Amino acid sequence: MKDDTRLVHAGKDPEHHYGIVNMPVYRASTVLSPTLSAFKARAEGDRKYRGVRYGAYGTPTTFALADAVAGLEGGAGAVATASGLSAVTMALAAFVRQGDHILMVDSVYSPTREFCDAMLARFGVETTYYDPLIGESIEGLIRPETRIVFCESPGSLTFEVQDIPAIAAAAHRHGAVVLLDNTWATPLFFKPFDHGVDVSIQAGTKYISGHSDLVIGIVTARTEELFRRLKDTTFLFGDIPGPDDCYLALRGLRSMGARLRRHQESAMTAARWLQARPEVRRVLFPALPGDPGHDLWRRDFTGASSLFGVVLETGDEAAVARMVDGYRYFKIGASWGGYESLVLPANPKGVRTAAPWTAPGYVLRFHVGLEDPEDLIADLADGFMRLAG
Repeated sequence: MKDDTRLVHAGKDPEHHYGIVNMPVYRASTVLSPTLSAFKARAEGDRKYRGVRYGAYGTPTTFALADAVAGLEGGAGAVATASGLSAVTMALAAFVRQGDHILMVDSVYSPTREFCDAMLARFGVETTYYDPLIGESIEGLIRPETRIVFCESPGSLTFEVQDIPAIAAAAHRHGAVVLLDNTWATPLFFKPFDHGVDVSIQAGTKYISGHSDLVIGIVTARTEELFRRLKDTTFLFGDIPGPDDCYLALRGLRSMGARLRRHQESAMTAARWLQARPEVRRVLFPALPGDPGHDLWRRDFTGASSLFGVVLETGDEAAVARMVDGYRYFKIGASWGGYESLVLPANPKGVRTAAPWTAPGYVLRFHVGLEDPEDLIADLADGFMRLAG
């Protein structure tokens, strides 16, 4: 089954829901059993992980979303969580205990770094940050107590592409589990389990939702054993998404293929235009020929999404503020993946330790939405006029 077909049909079972095309919203805490033996059976074997037995374990709406995403990624099972960040934190918590060690990519999403430095450190788990471009040389950083190698490709804010197969091969030689934040590419543009990843993480808030109106996360496991470990962890932490959010995520999933293709086309148009501007020092977008990560992107990815960075020639924040504050369509906002275009100031220098960001110039992060590209380029052009004062 092709991905576009799976997007439309995965997680649907109309015959068991009165012929209704979309999965209904099941809201439940208490789930009744007709007999004591039936009650006990709900917690046995596979039913413990995929059966409806108590609201905190999930409802048919929750399972429909999880099954759809797991099928799209080619995993054994998926768990829906309350947010993209909780998808990260639950995945990390599932595989470490006191005394363990994590290798974390230095270009990771900042809240992931904060969770490692503040929360995991409090529980005796040590984190070492590594250069996103380290490749197979990561083997030299792996210790006997290393349990997780965490990747995010492309990297947050700076968009470095990691050599995931090489990193995964090194990690597996030492028994470490490989986790990947795959939110940027989605399973449509990068298949984590085909490249050695064990656990794939997505902020469903972004492209799965697509409409900037919900917060949700998804974690997919390569094997049944990993899936059950994730499921047990999320339950013990009480990390439960609401069924209405799961319904909205499923609804967004249906159109994700069409939206991503439009996002990609418009992002490439805008990125090429920006690349030619004299006010721009560099565009951070691996889909562009000449980008340092382009060759790896061509090898491993099947497309590019809507998010990229721009390094300006100027570092004058007041001038940048004039430019950004006056945008008509690129609104200032911290999320991305929705239908509307966004811009956000970025400061890679403040969050890097293993591979410091030393490039001069102000960095902006752009998300190209579903507006007409000509209107967006006109908006950017007007902004450069304001930048010049």
